[in-house]
This record gives sequence, C-alpha cells and structure tokens, in this order.
Amino acid sequence: MIQFLLNQELRSEHALDPNLTVLNYLREHVGKSGTKEGCASGDCGACTVVVGELQTDDAGREHIRYRSLNSCLTFVSSLHGKQLISVEDLKHQGELHSVQKAMVECHGSQCGFCTPGFVMSLFALQKNSDAPDPAKAHEALAGNLCRCTGYRPILAAAEQSCCGKQPDQFDAREAETIARLKAIAPTDIGELNSGDKRCLVPLTVADLADLYDAYPQARLLAGGTDLALEVTQFHRTLPVMIYVGNVAEMKRIETFDDRIEIGAATALSDCYEALTAEYPDFGELLHRFASLQIRNQGTLGGNIGNASPIGDSPPLLIALGAQVVLCKGETRRTLNLEDYFIDYKVTARQESEFIEKIVVPRATAEQRFRAYKVSKRLDDDISAVCAAFNLRVENGVITDARMAFGGMAAIPKRAAHCEAVLLGQPFNSAVIERACAALAEDFTPLSDFRASKEYRLLSAQNLLRKYFIELQTPHIETRVTAYV
Repeated sequence: MIQFLLNQELRSEHALDPNLTVLNYLREHVGKSGTKEGCASGDCGACTVVVGELQTDDAGREHIRYRSLNSCLTFVSSLHGKQLISVEDLKHQGELHSVQKAMVECHGSQCGFCTPGFVMSLFALQKNSDAPDPAKAHEALAGNLCRCTGYRPILAAAEQSCCGKQPDQFDAREAETIARLKAIAPTDIGELNSGDKRCLVPLTVADLADLYDAYPQARLLAGGTDLALEVTQFHRTLPVMIYVGNVAEMKRIETFDDRIEIGAATALSDCYEALTAEYPDFGELLHRFASLQIRNQGTLGGNIGNASPIGDSPPLLIALGAQVVLCKGETRRTLNLEDYFIDYKVTARQESEFIEKIVVPRATAEQRFRAYKVSKRLDDDISAVCAAFNLRVENGVITDARMAFGGMAAIPKRAAHCEAVLLGQPFNSAVIERACAALAEDFTPLSDFRASKEYRLLSAQNLLRKYFIELQTPHIETRVTAYV
C-alpha cells in the first residue's frame, strides 16, 4: 500500500495500476479534470501540479517544500508519503487564490487550456519566493507553453503574485499538514499491485538491492521523466518497477575535501547549488536542462543511467573525471564514468546492479573548465551538441586535457585524438587548430532532425575555438548560451 495526501484528504492505494500517471489518476479516479494533458511528454506544462514534501532545514525546523512537476510523467507510486496539490485545491472558501486572481487581473488567460498549468507553476514560484524576481519567474514558467497570450501578461501575473504576498490556506494549515505527513511517513516497503503489474517502493539501499536481486527484470524508477515516456508515448506496459525516490541515502549530497558525492536519486534542481559552487558552467547548463518541472523530478543518476547519447550531464561529468559507484547486493564497485558507456543504450552495469551515487572531483585552481550546449531553443530543448572542456595549463603548456561531447557519437565520449594533440603543447591558436582537425578522427556524427553530421562536427570544432578565445579574453560572458 502507498499513502499520500490529496490536498488534505488521505488517500490509501494498493490495487492500483502502477503504470497510472498522476495526470490520469486526477482526471479518471478522483474527478479532478482541471489538470490538462497537452503533450504527455513533459514539454508543455499544461499538466503541472505541485507536490509538497516534509523537509528539515539546517536549524532543525520542519517545513513543507513545494515543487512543480509534470503530472503526465509522474507515476502515482512516487507520491508515497507526500502531498499532491492540483489547481482545484487553490480556491478557498469561495475565493480565488492570489495567483489565480493575478492571472485574471493581468489578463493572463485566453483559451484557458494551458492556464491551470501556469497557475500551478505560479503557485510554486510564490511559495519559493520572498519578492518578485524576473529571472526566477522566467525559470519557473519556462516549462509552460501558451499559444495565445504572448507571455507578457503571464509574467505580469508572476510579478503581482510575488509582490507583497499574503499568507494563504496552505500557510494556515502548515502545522496540521506537517503532522499529517509525519503520520504517513513510510516505515516499510510500499507497493502498488494491480495483479499483473506492480511497483515496489523501498526505503533503504539494502532493501533496494534485495528487491532488485529478486526482480532483476524490474525497471528502476527515479524521476520517471524518461521511463514514463514508454507508457505515455509508446503505450508499453511496465510489469515491474522499483521506485528509488524514497531511498534517503540516495538523495544525499556530501562534500569532502577532494570530492562531492551525489546520490543517484538526487533531483537535478537539488544538485544545482553544490555543482555551481565548484563549476559555474555546470550550473549554467542545468538552467538549460529541460524545464524546472523536469529538473524538480529528473535525477542525476537517471540522466546517466538511461545512457542517452544526448544527455546533458554525462559529457560534463566525464570531462571532470567523475565516477559512478555501482551497487549489487552488498558489493560495490567504482567505475570511471567514461567507462560506464559502452555502446548505444549499452552500459557496463551488470544484472541487478544499480548506480548508488556519483563522485565528482572538486575544482582546483589549475583547472579551466567550460561547458557549452547547442540547441534549437535556449530553454527546454535537447542538445544537438553538448561539449565540455577541462584543460590544465601550467607555464603556458597544456599538462592535462579532458574533453567530452554529447550528440557526436552513440555514447557520451571523450575526444582522445584531440586530447593527444593538445597534451604537452603550448596553449595557442595554432595548436587549437590542429586539435580541431583531430576532432574529425574522434567522431563521425550522424544526421538527424536536430542537426546534420556536417553541422555537428563544425559546431564541435567551433566550440573548441570558442573555449580558447574565452580563456584568452575572460571578460567575454557567452558560455553555455550557444543555440542554433
């Protein structure tokens, strides 16, 4: 059984199809049709809901953290121990919520289909803001598409709803909600079981290892932003899933003198602060990683584990010399991330083995790390080419070189020939040009609807040139902003 709060209503579910999304649960099982399906792939934001989780801050104070999610990509099993808020829950005692009023007063709605999703993104923005901030508003709304208004009135609604905000019914009920969430906090393995399909929800790494050993055919579910597409887009059935999002050990970020250890189930939005502090370009790229709804849900381990050749984080992590810790039963092994990827969607992971955490070396003064993403849109788009460069230059000579690319091969891959040209050479334009030529030996990219093979190779070469120019003229601020 799993338990969660639907606003303030306790829901206990057991014999429920584990392949059921939160979107369809709301619309078909509880009669809340305000949440809309626009794309069923996490691209439009019409299905946005907010999930509240119990958190404890550094001072030991308990509070509820509210985050926007795409309900079309969220399986119901991931709600275990949490609070789900949909657009119907905002109106209180006959009065619209302040974010709804702002949308009305700023004329932020026309056809209205996308409006519930915008309202829920604004609600999450308001809950996580102390004052109007245009950058945060753009970030919060980048995953919501509107075909009517042109966004200006919606951004005006964001400003109004965050300006002098007043306590609402959720603030008034916070103590009560915290008590109710504590009362349903999972204490044992949860399960949804419809007879022919099941999803298991472990709480510890040990339980996860045992379950995965017992069900090696199971699909591991973390954020689900990729896995859920098999159900919503390809109409496949997932007979057995194991949800890892309640394994607290795999959601930790620990900083040591020489490394950062990030649990594989850590949401990308939670990774931001730690990675940005060490590598600002990594943080900039995370801002362009899909939408805030996806970053609130998708995990760093999932972005690695799905072995996509166009995943945004693997090229950066490879260039930084990151490692993955793999767990199988009571056995663990550490693997360089570049060795984890073998071929298209083929990895070094063994049966019943899973990524427990990612180990990222801390930055040093000698490193010159930069990352770039080329895509057709600045926000919420997949890379045509993603490049990460990490050189060590001492006394004008390149003493270490790590360069990795996504979108250039069947896997995220280092540019071995390019690195060999650079090592031991002076850091000048002539050497960079020879290194650019060597990229043609490293990669034979494919043409697809995102870019031609010629465009990809030329882009990769130009990004290396861009990297060199920026290091020579550090006042130029154009990193991670390339797009077609």
